Amino acid sequence: MHGLMMHDQLLVSDILEHAAAVFPRQEVVSRSTEGPMTRLSIAALRDRSAQLAAALARLGVRRHDRVGTIAWNNQRHLEAYYAISGMGTVCHVMNPRYSPEQLVYIMNHAEDRVLLIDATFVPLIAALKPHLKSVEHVVVMAPSDAQPETPFEALNYDDLIAAEPADFAWPSDLDERDAAGLCYTSGTTGNPKGVLYSHRSTVLHGMMAALPSVCGVDESTVILPVVPMFHVMAWGIPYAALIAGAKLVMPGPRLDGASLFELMDAEKVDMAAGVPTIWLGLLGEMHKRGRTPEGFARTLVGGSAPAPSLIKAYEDMGIAFQQGWGMTEMSPVGSISKIPPQMAGESDARKLELKAKQGRQVFGVKLEILDDDDRLLPHDGEARGRLCAKGPWIASAYFGTDKSPLTSNGWLDTGDVATIDADGFVTIVDRAKDLVKSGGEWISSIDVENEAMACAGVAMAAVIGVPHPKWDERPIIIIQPAAEDPADKDRVMAHLAGKLPKWMLPDDVIVTEALPLGATGKVQKNVLRDAHRDHLSGAA
Repeated sequence: MHGLMMHDQLLVSDILEHAAAVFPRQEVVSRSTEGPMTRLSIAALRDRSAQLAAALARLGVRRHDRVGTIAWNNQRHLEAYYAISGMGTVCHVMNPRYSPEQLVYIMNHAEDRVLLIDATFVPLIAALKPHLKSVEHVVVMAPSDAQPETPFEALNYDDLIAAEPADFAWPSDLDERDAAGLCYTSGTTGNPKGVLYSHRSTVLHGMMAALPSVCGVDESTVILPVVPMFHVMAWGIPYAALIAGAKLVMPGPRLDGASLFELMDAEKVDMAAGVPTIWLGLLGEMHKRGRTPEGFARTLVGGSAPAPSLIKAYEDMGIAFQQGWGMTEMSPVGSISKIPPQMAGESDARKLELKAKQGRQVFGVKLEILDDDDRLLPHDGEARGRLCAKGPWIASAYFGTDKSPLTSNGWLDTGDVATIDADGFVTIVDRAKDLVKSGGEWISSIDVENEAMACAGVAMAAVIGVPHPKWDERPIIIIQPAAEDPADKDRVMAHLAGKLPKWMLPDDVIVTEALPLGATGKVQKNVLRDAHRDHLSGAA
C-alpha cells in the first residue's frame, strides 16, 4: 500500500522560484571579473536567469543539450547555473586549469553546443576553438561596455539577455531524473570521466548541505564559496544557499589571501568553504594583519585532507574548522567531521584528532569499508578496507562510456583506503595508489605528511613511494618551505625522528620551490613519482 501524498518532481528551477518567493530581497554580492563589486537581489537573479534561459532557447538550445561554462564564482555564472538546468538542458562546468588537450576532449565528448566564458578565458578559447567540433556559439560573460576583443565570433552576455523578457516559463514536464549538471573528474591517468547529475540528486544534495550538521546555513548566514563553481558545482553551496535564504558572496578570480580578507571583512562573511591551499594563504594574511576578518566564525574545508597543524592554527584564532570529504562522483559531499555534543568534554588533543578525521556520513549517504572480495569489514577503527559509498546523489555510471565505478555488489569504490570506528568516524588512511609498501609493511603517506606539516617552516608536504633495491619501495618527502623561516632537510628529519617509528621515516627530504598542483588544488603525486622514480636506485 502506497502513501497518499502528492508526487511532485524535484527540479533545480524550484530552488530558484522558492528563493525568489520567500527571500526576494536577500543579496548576492559578487566581485566581478572586471573588478567592480556587483549586488543583486535574489528576485533580480531569478529574472536574469529567466532572461538567459529565453536567450539560449532563441539560440536553438533544446532540452538535454549541453551548455558549457568556463567562469569564476560570480553573479553571471550563478545565473547560468539556474538558467541552463532550469530550462531542461545540462550545465556543463569546466575547470580552466585542465590542460588544453583535456579541455578539447571534454567539450567534444560532452558535445557542448554553447559555451559561456568569462573574459579571462578568451585567449584560452581562441587557442582551443579550431578543435571544438560541436560549439556553435561562444558568449562572453561581461557587461555590454566591457566586451573584450576576440579573435573569434562571440556574443556579449548582457546584450544577449537584454532583449528577452523575464517571464520565461520553466518546463514543468521535466522528470526529476533528467540530467541537470555535468562535471568531469580530474583523474591523473586516461581521459577525464563525466559525472552526470540529475535534478533529483542536485536538489537532495543541496537540501542536505544546508542542514545544521553540514553547512548550517539560514537567512542570517553570509556564506563565501571560495571553492570554484567549476569544482563539483561548488560543493552544492549555490543550491544550499538559495534553499536556506543565505546571503551569497562570490569572490571572482581574486583568491589570494589579501583579496579574500578584504572581501570577507567588508561583507562580514561568517562562513566560507574551500580547499586547504586557500586557507594557508588566508592564514598568512591574518597573521600579517594580526586579526581575523570581522564576523568570520567557521570554515568548511575539502578537496584534500587538511593537516592537523592547519586545523589547530584556525581553531587557535577562534575560527571553527570543519572538514568535509567526498568526490566528484558523490556530488560531492559524503561525510563531515564535526564534534558531537557527547564528546565536547574530550581533551583538546582528542578533539583535534577527531577534526582531522574525515568525519561521519551525512544523511543520504551510506559509507562502508570492503575487503578485496567486496565483503563488509567491521567498524572497529582498526580494520582497513576500500571506502565505498551508496546514496541518491552518488554516480552509478559515467557519461558516454560503459565503464562502471561500482563494485560487484553495487557500491561506489572511492579509491580510498579507510577505517570506520564505532562512533561512525571515517579515517582515510591513504589513496590506494598512494600507500607505500616497504618490506611488506604499509606506510600511510598522509600520516607522514601530517607530521611534516607540523614542522616549523614547512608550507606544504607530499610523500611518495619510490622503488628501492632492498625494500621494494621507500618513502621520500618533498617539501615546499614557508616564506618565513623556511625549513630545510635537517630540520624536517629531526622533527620527524621524534614523531614517527624508524621504519616510517622517509629516506630523503627534497626541498622544492613549489609543489605541482592539479586542476582542483591537489598535489599531483603522479608528477612527483615520475620525476623522482630513480631517486633511491643506488641505495644500499
